[in-house]
Amino acid sequence: MYNNKVIQHFRKPNNYGKLENPDGVGKVGNLVCGDVMWMRIKVGRNSNNEEIISDIKFETFGCVAAIATSSIATNLVKGKTLMESLKIGSKEIVESLGGLPKIKVHCSMLAHDAIAEAIYNYLSKNKKQIPEELEERHKRIEKERILAEHKH
Repeated sequence: MYNNKVIQHFRKPNNYGKLENPDGVGKVGNLVCGDVMWMRIKVGRNSNNEEIISDIKFETFGCVAAIATSSIATNLVKGKTLMESLKIGSKEIVESLGGLPKIKVHCSMLAHDAIAEAIYNYLSKNKKQIPEELEERHKRIEKERILAEHKH
C-alpha cells in the first residue's frame, strides 16, 4: 500500500518535535479521519534579507500518511521564503514521497494547510501584510475547525 519512502518518513520522521518559542504555529485537523497536525516555525532571513522558514518542527497525531506528509513537507519548506513555502502544494508533497494511495492524498493537503496556518499566524502576530490568497485559505480552515468543534 505504501512505498518505501513513505514508510521511511513514517518510521524516522524528519523535523519531528516542538520548537521552543516558535514565531508561528499552525494547527489543522481532518474531521473525517481524525488526524491533527501542528506545525511550528522559526523565521529568519536569507542573504537577500528575505524572510525564510529557518526552522520547522511538527507534531502529528494520525496515520502513516499523515506523519510521512508532515515530515516531507517540513523538508520542502525549510530554508525557503515564506511566499515560496506557500506555493508548495499537496501535489509536490505527494510527488516528493513517490506517491500515496488516493484515499490518503488528503493528508498532504493537511500538511500544506498546517504550514500555511503557521505562516498566517506569524504574519498576523507581527502585523505584516497577509496575501489575499492566504487570508481566504485561513478563513476556510477556520470555518472547518469551528464545524469540527461543534460536531464533537
